[in-house]
Amino acid sequence: MSKNEANTSFLFIADLHSLTTIKDPQTLRQNTSAIAAAWLAFGFDTDRNYFYRQSRVAEFHTELAWYLQCLTPFPMLANALSFKDKADKLADVNAGLFTYPVLQAADIVLYDAEFVPVGKDQKQHLEMSKDMAAAFNRTYGQTFVLPEPKIDETVMVIPGIDGRKMSKSLNNYIDIFLPEKELRKAVMKIVSDSTPLELPKKPDDDVTFKLYALLASAEQTEAMRQNYLAGGYGFGAAKQALYELILTNFATERRIFDYYMANETALEAKLQAGEAKARVIAQKKIEEVRAKIGF
Repeated sequence: MSKNEANTSFLFIADLHSLTTIKDPQTLRQNTSAIAAAWLAFGFDTDRNYFYRQSRVAEFHTELAWYLQCLTPFPMLANALSFKDKADKLADVNAGLFTYPVLQAADIVLYDAEFVPVGKDQKQHLEMSKDMAAAFNRTYGQTFVLPEPKIDETVMVIPGIDGRKMSKSLNNYIDIFLPEKELRKAVMKIVSDSTPLELPKKPDDDVTFKLYALLASAEQTEAMRQNYLAGGYGFGAAKQALYELILTNFATERRIFDYYMANETALEAKLQAGEAKARVIAQKKIEEVRAKIGF
């Protein structure tokens, strides 16, 4: 995330969106708290920026989503990747998933966001958000800023513990905030080949090495590479080194995360303060939108 002092960031937890897949209230609450605690652990400045739960400003997000839906052609939503990926099993597709891009557009244009950091896989949805905002502007007059994507071309694909792209939906990620025993267990599940301990190994083909290199210094990475190439060094030892590196590198973040997860009052205070700030902006924009529409 950019640390440019000239920028103000809006970071919200998309708990309304999560209802397309999560139906268990306890899981929803746990996920929401964990996401909030993780951002605070990594130093997100809640005083200078906006930090809130989507559901706590829900009336403005969902109201704007309805207005945008009434201007959004069916084929646009039918072509959304989030829908097309599941279109072969329509019985499993709920209406929320189908209209997901519209609520996403409302989340963005409600706050007149100029730039939205996205991965390449989300570029289509952001372009749809821009199209929806432009359709409203054409119909009712200039109202919304048209958002532009901010894509970091240097961002790489991170391998998951099974060798595929790391993804929470694939459950192949490493949660760095797990208790130590659970974290070690997760790291030890990383796939590796059957090369015997005494033989040299190919570091650039190994998931453990790739993850280690993402976190380690250049010197640590080179030392690990030589361990692999020399032989006599097992994958178990490499995984142990990765586990210890995670504990070292994220010691401060793990401590702050644990503090907020154990202190619901402190976490709630941070979120509610951000929600109060977000509500002011959202309400002002909705009042402008209502006036343009004729309400």
